[in-house]
Amino acid sequence: MLLSVSCQSDNFLSSSFLQSSNPSFISLKRTKKSFQNIYNKPQSLSLSISCSSLKIVRSPSLDKHVVKQNKIRFVQKLKTLLLSKPKHFIPIHVLAKCRAYLCIHKPRSILSMIYRYPTIFELFTIPMPPTPFNATKSGYQLCVRLTPTAKSLAMQELNLKSAMSGFLANKLQKLLMLSSHRRLLLSKIVHLGPHLGLSPNFRSRLCNDHPDKFKIVGTSYGMALELVNWDPELAVPLKSPPVNRGLIVDRPLKFKQLNLRKGLNLKRRHRETLMKFNELPDICPYNTSLDDFPKSSLEAEKRACGVVREVLGMMVEKRTLIDHLTHFRKEFGLPNKLRAMIVRHPELFYVSLKGMRDSVFLVEGFDDKGVLLEKDESLVIRDQLMALVAEGKRIRREKRKARINGTIVDGCDNNDNVEVENGDYDDGDYNDGFENLFDSEDSDLEYDFHDDDDESSMLYSNGGNAVFWTGDGNGDSEPW
Repeated sequence: MLLSVSCQSDNFLSSSFLQSSNPSFISLKRTKKSFQNIYNKPQSLSLSISCSSLKIVRSPSLDKHVVKQNKIRFVQKLKTLLLSKPKHFIPIHVLAKCRAYLCIHKPRSILSMIYRYPTIFELFTIPMPPTPFNATKSGYQLCVRLTPTAKSLAMQELNLKSAMSGFLANKLQKLLMLSSHRRLLLSKIVHLGPHLGLSPNFRSRLCNDHPDKFKIVGTSYGMALELVNWDPELAVPLKSPPVNRGLIVDRPLKFKQLNLRKGLNLKRRHRETLMKFNELPDICPYNTSLDDFPKSSLEAEKRACGVVREVLGMMVEKRTLIDHLTHFRKEFGLPNKLRAMIVRHPELFYVSLKGMRDSVFLVEGFDDKGVLLEKDESLVIRDQLMALVAEGKRIRREKRKARINGTIVDGCDNNDNVEVENGDYDDGDYNDGFENLFDSEDSDLEYDFHDDDDESSMLYSNGGNAVFWTGDGNGDSEPW
């Protein structure tokens, strides 16, 4: 809150409250008008005081969703690269060029990370191709591929997204309808693609399957996806969730109440402001724009909250990165201080600080225990993948105990006969937290991640002539 007080020599005092998310500061400004010297009127002194920014109350039940996704980030990225190839395997020497995308920093080797998931990836060798560069050499090159079980899950996910082509097209249609020009850059949609449940090759599939709805056009900023035709029945905002107050007698409340998640308490002034905000009439974000309301007004913020609520409602897990939403500030008519606006409305959104970048959740999409109310079928496949990863952790744990005890366990690792890429690097003491994660899902431990929750960097090819992506090693690059 920002308190602005204007004082003069007369017994006159005026104050006004403005929304602000800046840290505390006090500023004095002396203003002097031209007519004050003529009429000898006193100079005015304005005092501006702003309170500290709102504190985010953590929710471990919602944070665990971000933690789980970070634990399988490497698995998802390598699986995406493998499926991008026509024969679904990649030589290790080629994979070494993708360290930036896989977020593997030296001295950790790629093979050591592959060994960590014996139920997901397996190593094999193929003869080296006869080229002029290795004409005098004879040997084999090491490659990696998915295990049969992991490949079966990946194929199920691809087939599911193909079967849901019509549903995903309607979802993308609603997203384009939120834009003022019914057009969005493909480079921006890519970030939201996996969160929306879109397949990585949606750019070609959607336009080919639905040419009457979408088309790709060129703009000064790059290629964009434009909405050719849309169904007006889709431009319906999300319905307000039913509120169960646990009352014995169904009668009107004597006092106004604000529906907040369990364990969240707000100051009285903040609570009263949110109550007045909720009393405003609903504004349809599909039929209005930012220019229809005065800037920095409650109506404009009501519409902006409606836009964010609609976007999060389209997500498979009812969450995404705040940075992804900031990409659409201009197209969706969102305020510049978007994160501050989201934090100001804990009755609608929750901001998770887990990971390198903050995530925003749609609170109404989860129950009090943090369980997703509407679970997509693709999430069931992801849970099966996480169970497969947990099984691989159990196998490695048994193998480690067998090595300590001096016994041999058969069938613990099908990659035993493959030479390690960097034998001088000891990777035995590394723990990625899977044991603790699956033992206690509600654990409130601090996790240190070396990358963000951006699982949107995925790559698929539509044929055998696709160019394989490689990173330059100067940061976390996108394969799109």
